[in-house]
Amino acid sequence: MEWTELSLSEMDPTCISVLAATAGGGALLLFFMRYCNSQRMKLKIRKARSRRDASLQQAEQVVQQFSTTKSDSENAHIVSLSMTELTKRLQEGSLSPRAVLHAYMEKALEVNKRLNCATDFLLESQQQLLNIENCRGGLLYGVPVSIKDNVGYKGHDSTCGVLGKVDDPAEDDCVVVTVLKRQGAIPFVKTNIPQGLLNYDCSNPLYGQSLNPRNLQKTPGGSSGGEGALIGGGGSILGIGTDIGGSIRIPSSFCGICGLKPTSNRISLRGLSSVCRGQKSVLSAIGPMARDVDSLALCMKALLCEDMFVLDPTVPPMPFNEKVYLSTKRLRIGYYENDGYQMPSPSMKRAFRETKELLERAGHTFVPFTPPQIVYAMHELVVKGILADGAETLLGSVKDGPVDPCLLPQIIPYRLPRWLKKTLSVILRPIFPRIAASLGGTAGVSSVADLWRQHTSVEDYTHEFMSEWRRLKMDVLLTPMLGPAYNFNYCGKLTSALSYTTLYNLLNFPAGVVPVSMVTADDEAQLESHKGNFGDPFDKFFVKAVRDAVGLPVAVQCVALPWQEELCLRFMREVEQLVKERTK
Repeated sequence: MEWTELSLSEMDPTCISVLAATAGGGALLLFFMRYCNSQRMKLKIRKARSRRDASLQQAEQVVQQFSTTKSDSENAHIVSLSMTELTKRLQEGSLSPRAVLHAYMEKALEVNKRLNCATDFLLESQQQLLNIENCRGGLLYGVPVSIKDNVGYKGHDSTCGVLGKVDDPAEDDCVVVTVLKRQGAIPFVKTNIPQGLLNYDCSNPLYGQSLNPRNLQKTPGGSSGGEGALIGGGGSILGIGTDIGGSIRIPSSFCGICGLKPTSNRISLRGLSSVCRGQKSVLSAIGPMARDVDSLALCMKALLCEDMFVLDPTVPPMPFNEKVYLSTKRLRIGYYENDGYQMPSPSMKRAFRETKELLERAGHTFVPFTPPQIVYAMHELVVKGILADGAETLLGSVKDGPVDPCLLPQIIPYRLPRWLKKTLSVILRPIFPRIAASLGGTAGVSSVADLWRQHTSVEDYTHEFMSEWRRLKMDVLLTPMLGPAYNFNYCGKLTSALSYTTLYNLLNFPAGVVPVSMVTADDEAQLESHKGNFGDPFDKFFVKAVRDAVGLPVAVQCVALPWQEELCLRFMREVEQLVKERTK
């Protein structure tokens, strides 16, 4: 049988009508489906926001009821106490857990109005107060604790800022929340995150943009940005964040507080929510954020207990080693000022040099250290590892809803076909080698065998790094810390700047940050001549991101070998004390 093509004029009018009706019906069906999807999105966003607003209103009512018995000055005094003083007064009974909780609830509500950093007040905290005396012996007895959105709390969503996780409440408390409660701590509020978590701003379509407590025109960082903002603004004394590329350390740096990323699984990850579970090249960790290092250490000591080891047998049964934390032994400190990938901002350089000088004067020994093959590590191990699936999982998590402006510049290249990413990478290589290599890395791996080779390369690189560390007989490592806080809408354009933090997720080393200085007018002026290591668009964006930051905090990063959190914290405390002495 031969088929011939008919012109439209030769077709039967009835046939034409049927085709037209079919085409019109198809277009109408497509429009209807899009409309329904749009309505579903709006409904989920409204649900999430109405739940948050309801929890805020209930928290305000609780605070108002309690405030009739307490003055504003009493509450102000409570939230001004250090963790050391607060826990002492709670244990001796001169402060009640009820008074402390409501003082912090009131302050958190006030801070949230200014910074939009809370997503859910946990009113179950009122019930917890009824049985709090059963936990009087706990190390965190009566201490209010804020937790990041993705930390599982029974009956509450862990949205990760995506629509698909709305109306999906946790069936049980995660291990960390369970242990905190057994130690007498009172989780009382959940905090904001960026959409999908794999971003270091703090905005999502459900709850909007969180602001920096030091400057409302700046981001608090992310992905634990709500924690950084709330603690930095005084609305929490201790918080729990997670970190896969700097997500504890960056908001701590941007908001002027302390934060620790432990070795992955030193603290249990059971019960945490994620949009990209299963990735094993660059490891996530959960850790504390607080105003000072002693608070971080107390939280680690409380969490690293028998309860945690029983609830999650995959966690190594290693209690907190207080002897190491309190040691005064002089340290042999490795250091680098520029990692060779992202040139530090002028304020980062100055803060680093001043801290190094303080430590040298205190009698510590410094040895220069160069991170091996940093360009290779960032592109072939970090980018290709996190996006081994070509970003398919991350893209799948945001496909049913609007993409937040903070994430959009980051995922536009992820959406390109794999062949196009590879082609553009080759074309751009002679002009912008760093951008080309980064784009090529987003293509991910091509097969299971390729993934195994990538995992092998991560292992080999880790051992190469540790071999150089051992050769130099280093105890710890001092590095600059990303900062100061960015202007809005630059984090998604500057994944390149994460080299100072993501490297230690790749290596799975504990790393923490301590604020040591503030941006000066001279630092700001030096930005005019800042060219970067590559002079590419990444370097140009970085200058724009950190502009207008006079008076904002700047931190340094302290690093130790795997499972040596106590030594890392001891190093951080040394830095903190020396900076305080200089300030006095």
